[in-house]
Amino acid sequence: MTWRRERWTADHPLPIGVTKRAQVGELVRAGDIIAAGAALAGALRVPGARRLGLSPSDLDRELRVRVGSDVVAGTVLARVGRRFARSVTAPIDGRLLHVTVDGDLYIAPIVDRWTVRATLDGTVARSDDAVVEIEGEAWCFQAAAAYGPDAIGELTLGVDGPDADLAPTRIDVRLAGRIIVGGARVSAEVITRAHACGVAGLVAGGVPPAGLRVVYGDTVTASGSPSRDDRPTVLCLMGFGSAVLPRAVYEPFAALAGARAAIHTASARLFVFSTADVGRAETPSPDVVMGEGPAAYAPVERAVADADRGDVDQEEPAQTDEELSPSPSDRSPSER
Repeated sequence: MTWRRERWTADHPLPIGVTKRAQVGELVRAGDIIAAGAALAGALRVPGARRLGLSPSDLDRELRVRVGSDVVAGTVLARVGRRFARSVTAPIDGRLLHVTVDGDLYIAPIVDRWTVRATLDGTVARSDDAVVEIEGEAWCFQAAAAYGPDAIGELTLGVDGPDADLAPTRIDVRLAGRIIVGGARVSAEVITRAHACGVAGLVAGGVPPAGLRVVYGDTVTASGSPSRDDRPTVLCLMGFGSAVLPRAVYEPFAALAGARAAIHTASARLFVFSTADVGRAETPSPDVVMGEGPAAYAPVERAVADADRGDVDQEEPAQTDEELSPSPSDRSPSER
């Protein structure tokens, strides 16, 4: 459980309906739109070749709109003739999806539009209709679980020490668009208040399981819940309940405050974009004893196992003054 600055990769899964995406080799920054598309409802079949009096093979030549384009109601999709023209128009707003072998057209209404933003500064290493992968260098902390959509914003300390809990009164609209470090624990009230104030994301040692259920529903799990919905973004650094942040974890937060950061919920990672000489990336964090909560844990089993094997060094008793003083045979003649 350490901070590390090295080269990372971040995968961004794409929903169905991609219309635009970044290409391999393209340079991007965290927050840039790397893919966009739309969610479609059930498609409507529109007669094409039969209405125009054409054979299905001739319909492609008369199309006025490319398959995959967005159209509005009344748009001319295909047209033949001049004086006595015949045409096929779009009956609804939507997207022209497909032309069948019989010469009919399928148009689907658009119910939602979506975008995917990069969570890493770097280069696009893979780009297809399933995922866009970015490779870049950053400070990174691997957390236990993440909830909500990806978040990008300025890293800001919200507590005065590693053992403090983030108070709801410290959240206001002035923190909109930032990623707040919440210390040992954030409650459900803090999560909902931060979301209402436009905070990009919250980072804390732990979150009470009851608070997670209040915000994300009863189906929430300990493995995280990445989503694209309008929900709060929360990163649990070490577990659930209450977890005091070790100095090796908290001090880099203080050093990196003010830098651009991103939460990649699919991998539960926090990326911070800053110079290489900031923070304590190579200092290992000590064992952390978790606080309350049904999923709380204490990673001290290793120390217990070492004690059972007898590998733990026993402390030698301190020597007395008599043991430290030289024997009469070792004394010099003048000392005798």
